[in-house]
Amino acid sequence: MAADIKLYITDREGVRHEIEAPTDMGMNLMEVIRAFELAPEGTIGICGGMAMCASCQCYVNSNHELPEMGYDEEMMLSEAFNVTDRSRLGCQIQLTEEMEGLDITIAPEV
Repeated sequence: MAADIKLYITDREGVRHEIEAPTDMGMNLMEVIRAFELAPEGTIGICGGMAMCASCQCYVNSNHELPEMGYDEEMMLSEAFNVTDRSRLGCQIQLTEEMEGLDITIAPEV
């Protein structure tokens, strides 16, 4: 049985949120950010999670081992603004129990 995990998400205003997110619904980080309304509507996940817009870019602050970046994610981040070596697209990171305690910051809106 999948469990809820604790995530720490800092929004674009610098406010840090501690949330409990389900791992049994097939959600990705972008969907969690939208579900908990941590970014204004229409500013995150504009492409619907297809790795085509980078509006869900986030910075991974913790040392969690995340799935490797796929080709589409790498290509999108190569063209995005405000990219760092900690950048990932939230739409490409499916929640798993191993992500307990994951700490991310939502990248600035462009």
